[in-house]
Amino acid sequence: MVALNKLSIAEVKNARVGKISDGGGLWLHKRADGGAQWFLRVTVHGRRREMGLGPLSEVGLKEARDAAQKWRAVVREGKDPIKERERLKREAFREDHTLATVAEEAFEARKAELKGDGKAGRWFSPLENHVLPKIGKVPVEDIDQRDIKSALAPIWHEKADTARKAMNRLSIVMRHAAAMGLDVDVQATEKAKALLGKTRHKASHIPSLPWQEVPAFYESLSDGTPTHLALRLLILTNLRSKPVRFCRLDQIEGDVWTVPAENMKARKGQATDYRVPLSKEALAVIEEAKPFERDGFLFPSQRKGVISDATMSRMMERRGMEARPHGFRSSFRTWAAEATDASEQVAEAAMAHVTGSRVERTYRRTDYLEQRRALMERWADHVTGGSGEVVRMVK
Repeated sequence: MVALNKLSIAEVKNARVGKISDGGGLWLHKRADGGAQWFLRVTVHGRRREMGLGPLSEVGLKEARDAAQKWRAVVREGKDPIKERERLKREAFREDHTLATVAEEAFEARKAELKGDGKAGRWFSPLENHVLPKIGKVPVEDIDQRDIKSALAPIWHEKADTARKAMNRLSIVMRHAAAMGLDVDVQATEKAKALLGKTRHKASHIPSLPWQEVPAFYESLSDGTPTHLALRLLILTNLRSKPVRFCRLDQIEGDVWTVPAENMKARKGQATDYRVPLSKEALAVIEEAKPFERDGFLFPSQRKGVISDATMSRMMERRGMEARPHGFRSSFRTWAAEATDASEQVAEAAMAHVTGSRVERTYRRTDYLEQRRALMERWADHVTGGSGEVVRMVK
């Protein structure tokens, strides 16, 4: 019978330089520099293997014996303890890197590129709502196209835009996992698309009013509340909801409103401040809204902060209208195309759209403010019941 547990705690503490055996293949190697290391010597498939069990400074005699007993049992099963330990480490590593944890890491790494550091949650929500509840606990290395298909099939046709975003985010997550050194299939999302097939969903546009009907609606916004006044300013300036809702008087100088970059729609690092020429009617609306100012904001909510993104939409919905506030941008753009001869560049600048190649934008050092001023004055004239006739814009 092989002798075991030959060493005492005192012998371990006072061990001389060299290798001393505790029996059963457990050894302590005391080095000349004063350090000491436990190791297990075993024979597997006729080959001698030495397996480190940790330094004496961290692993005591009892712990070393327990570890030796554990790995000797593995040897009795005909397995290489070193390879088995590596396998268990890989499994633990895989379990620690589920799709959900890697998705969180990918999101954190990408936040710097996202508007508002992604606090609105729009980047992560397609994954959080439709993918992670189903396969989030699966190790990312095990994710394949069948898993992705199973997760997204319920919304692939019914919520095609959300499904497309979720697939795009998943692709980013898989590439992030590969960059971490994980063994993932970065083509899994493309394969899943092939399995899911082409979506049957047709994109729908935000409903808008025909530009000819905008004056009647504008006239109906007559109760002087922050909601009505905000909607009036939104129509007159052709802006999205956020810049209007977060409008501050200190952003306005004379008849120019400078919207901060963080309130404009663009990826972080690409947005710039946007100058809005204010028509006489727009200035009148701002003047009417001034008594409501609170904490610097022109359109405060009844309780705290500013009116919500849904406030204006719900007002239109309560009237039984299909059109929504964002749709007035379409109304304006169609009016500019059909009722004026404003150039494409000026009309698109009035939409705060980026046009042309990067090189072209580098050399084009204008935001067409004066041309837009004339265009927005004509739009205000139409909105407030002017002729609406075709007008020639000054170049």
